[in-house]
Amino acid sequence: MAYFTHILILVNIYIILSVATGLIVGMSRMISLGQAAFYGIGAYITALAVMVLDLTLIPSLLLVMAVNAAVGMMLALPAVRLKGDYFILATLAFQFIIFSLMNNLDITNGSLGIGGIGPVSVMGIMILDSPADYLLLSLVMAAVVVLVFYLIYHSSFGNALRAMREDEVSLQTQGRNTSRLKITAFIVSGAFIGWASFIFASYMTYIFPGGFHLDESIFILIAVIVGGSGTIRGGIAGALFVVVVPELIRYSGLPDSIAAPMNQLLFGMILILVMFYRPYGLLGKLKL
Repeated sequence: MAYFTHILILVNIYIILSVATGLIVGMSRMISLGQAAFYGIGAYITALAVMVLDLTLIPSLLLVMAVNAAVGMMLALPAVRLKGDYFILATLAFQFIIFSLMNNLDITNGSLGIGGIGPVSVMGIMILDSPADYLLLSLVMAAVVVLVFYLIYHSSFGNALRAMREDEVSLQTQGRNTSRLKITAFIVSGAFIGWASFIFASYMTYIFPGGFHLDESIFILIAVIVGGSGTIRGGIAGALFVVVVPELIRYSGLPDSIAAPMNQLLFGMILILVMFYRPYGLLGKLKL
């Protein structure tokens, strides 16, 4: 039972990550390789809020969102002026810079990471200190994120992002500031990625830089694209895919001596097959 609870918590975390990232990758068509950096920043700010500032749930979340939103704006201000491959390289550079800082600063405890995060108090009424508590919290937070982004996708802002995705020049001729749209998308996405960071850091109680490397950014990007970028359902499907499929492969019964590389090989083959037969993602052609 504890195993399934753990998997469900991870699924909820990746739902938040993929839905929030979808606002940039799917709606705005900006390929970002820096999402794990936001994920890591939020996790370390969570450690600060819980262990040093002794904040409860809501203030901790607000602090994480504020810091991630500010970092997202600082990245977006110069990056949105770049196009195509140059934009991707800018987000990649951001990812490397943040990872290097997390891995070398004394405040982050370097490569050793930070342990003993939590437990977290909810307005002084209850303490989150069991997997069941975090399962409930992650379910509620994932549901709220899905609702918020559903409303965003169907708002005038969401319509403007879709129009920019299809023809940015045409939207600019209508007087819309597309740079402002992109910056706003980064701010909103980064802020809500902080929710996933909070759940992860407080639930695992230990964080280290290796958990927020470029590999994690690619994993988040896989979830967005495989599920169907630009759709809420696609984000949910992608989160299920990247969490559940590797777990199923682990139980394939392969010998321990070759299990690790073969698991990666099998996951890669499944990923290729999915993208070959579903080039728009698992749910890419469905409505939001």
